[in-house]
Amino acid sequence: MQDILGDGGVLKKVIQPGEGPLVPRDASILVKLSGYLEYSDEPFDTTKKYKYHRMMKLGRDVTLWGLEVGLLTMQKGECANFLLKPNYAYGKMGCPPLIPSSATVFYEVHMIDFFDSAKVDEFLELSPEEQSTVPLSTALDVVNTLRLFGNRCFRQSRFEDAKDRYKQGMTLLKNREAESEQEKKSVEVAQVPVLLNLSLTYFRLERPTTALKYGQRALEIDPSNAKALYRCGQACLELEDFEKAADFLLKAQKKSPFNKDINNLLLKLQESYSDCLEKEKEMCSKMFANLKMPSRN
Repeated sequence: MQDILGDGGVLKKVIQPGEGPLVPRDASILVKLSGYLEYSDEPFDTTKKYKYHRMMKLGRDVTLWGLEVGLLTMQKGECANFLLKPNYAYGKMGCPPLIPSSATVFYEVHMIDFFDSAKVDEFLELSPEEQSTVPLSTALDVVNTLRLFGNRCFRQSRFEDAKDRYKQGMTLLKNREAESEQEKKSVEVAQVPVLLNLSLTYFRLERPTTALKYGQRALEIDPSNAKALYRCGQACLELEDFEKAADFLLKAQKKSPFNKDINNLLLKLQESYSDCLEKEKEMCSKMFANLKMPSRN
């Protein structure tokens, strides 16, 4: 095993190499990990019990010194084992009842992904007034990073977490006091992809009314945005407002006539509308069948 610090306190063995840069200090990481006491087959801690692995912040959610030292040597996609001596793990005190005194611990780690979130953390610590004095390019970088965080959560079906990231980005953009028309336009342009992500996320959360609201807000900024029109049509179809759904989707099709998603949703709209008419016809037939015709004298 590789001696990371040169004193034998943190040993590392690479099981599967990763690629790209090393994990930066203060990063937010997405990992699978299991911790074992030396020579034990059962983990005292593992992320395997979770269906989706949450993003963890180095220095806040990861507080074991030796483990953080090891994580900072990893690349995206890398799998590695770490052996931590007591001084780099739980020390003489241990962590009763799971970790005895002066225990050597072993970790299996898979670095799925990471984001350099230091800039985001620093920005969020500022007051709204201070945030407005930061260069717009920096603020937009922060919003884009939050959106990427949200996208990662969304792909894992962690829709509540994704929603929170997107809304955080929207709040930063709304609080930005534009100093010129050009800056105001840049802020509005940056809002559109976040609003579209929020619309889709609320749709996945089975809240089509809210999904429609965010889609319409995107259209207020960019009325000809095909994706925004599609999102609104999608929400209206879910709400069974077939007339509005058709209006949005036909406009979207006009902007993007060969888009499969739009065309497929239009077919679904036609089928749903036909089914609705058939059900109404059937209901009316049953109602009239139960009416007794007056007898003739």
